[in-house]
Amino acid sequence: MLSSKLKPLSVRQKAEARAEQLNDIELSLVSKAGDEGKLFGSIGPRDLADAISSAGIDVAKSEVRMPNGPIRQTGEYDIDLHLHAEVNAVVRVVVVAE
Repeated sequence: MLSSKLKPLSVRQKAEARAEQLNDIELSLVSKAGDEGKLFGSIGPRDLADAISSAGIDVAKSEVRMPNGPIRQTGEYDIDLHLHAEVNAVVRVVVVAE
């Protein structure tokens, strides 16, 4: 007789579900900036993880990949998230001056 219980989701399946949600969102961050678009300070992995988490999808700082370093200019950025060994997502982030 077959069991009607569903198998619990694997870690990879949970990461894939999160990736689908993350690929669909675009974040807009407001930061103080000078006349030429240079930020006073920078936006790093912790700031991005907090912003994404506040949008409703939990992301750890360690999952945010920023190979070019923190964001220091206004503009649009595609931020890579490494959710699992085989699962990555990309979040579009728009940084605008305050």
